[in-house]
Amino acid sequence: MSSAEYLSKLFGLDGKTAVVIGGTGVLGGAFSDALAGAGAHVVVVGRNAERGEECASRIAAAGGSAEFVAADSTSRDDLEAIASKLTADGRNCDVLVNGAGINSATPFLEIEDEEWERILNTNLRSVRLACQVFGKQMLDAGTGGSIINIASLSGVTALSRVYTYAATKAAVINLTQNLAREWAPQNIRVNALSPGFFPAEQNRKVLTPDRIESIMRHTPADRFGSPEELAGAILLMASPTAGSFLTGENIVVDGGFMAMTI
Repeated sequence: MSSAEYLSKLFGLDGKTAVVIGGTGVLGGAFSDALAGAGAHVVVVGRNAERGEECASRIAAAGGSAEFVAADSTSRDDLEAIASKLTADGRNCDVLVNGAGINSATPFLEIEDEEWERILNTNLRSVRLACQVFGKQMLDAGTGGSIINIASLSGVTALSRVYTYAATKAAVINLTQNLAREWAPQNIRVNALSPGFFPAEQNRKVLTPDRIESIMRHTPADRFGSPEELAGAILLMASPTAGSFLTGENIVVDGGFMAMTI
């Protein structure tokens, strides 16, 4: 067996369908590219049609298979419509990536109800709804699957200035662990991915010069991560072969941030 054949056997996703919620974002686009590169048909889900179509076209140009579906990740009706379309197309969600997310740098005493609810809806409600909709599809199909919830370092340790965001990500990690326990007997693996500092839409507003300096002092790699550096973790969790015994975990990819103490 050649090295290419071995890697394909280990990480290949030929014949699988992956639904990437938040696939129009910087990280979501990288997740979509990785899954398509491993052979999956990728359903890119998001609100921004221009970026969604661009992502699907980029994957097609690289020889992959993808489509964009405009949807609100906080709408059960929108998500159920995607699941119904998959069924009509003779497909089933084999891999679900929950990557929709927004952030805010509002000081704690100034957080208003509207902002709190908006971030909770995007970061947590969307995960709950997608897990219910596509988790049920996986259960009904009886063929197992992989759910990957995108969490954050802020869900593991206290990071300043992102109070609401951090609360949602801690909840996502806990929900991931509970669903992993619930669905393991049905061969549905549920894991979380916590990226370190990867500049993207949801965190650019909090990356002030002083904060960047502080982050670099605390990151042994001494740089930000690049989106494509998350591909390996995503493919490990998505693969029914390489990740067959991996569930209930939160994989941290952070350039050593969590290893730093003083």
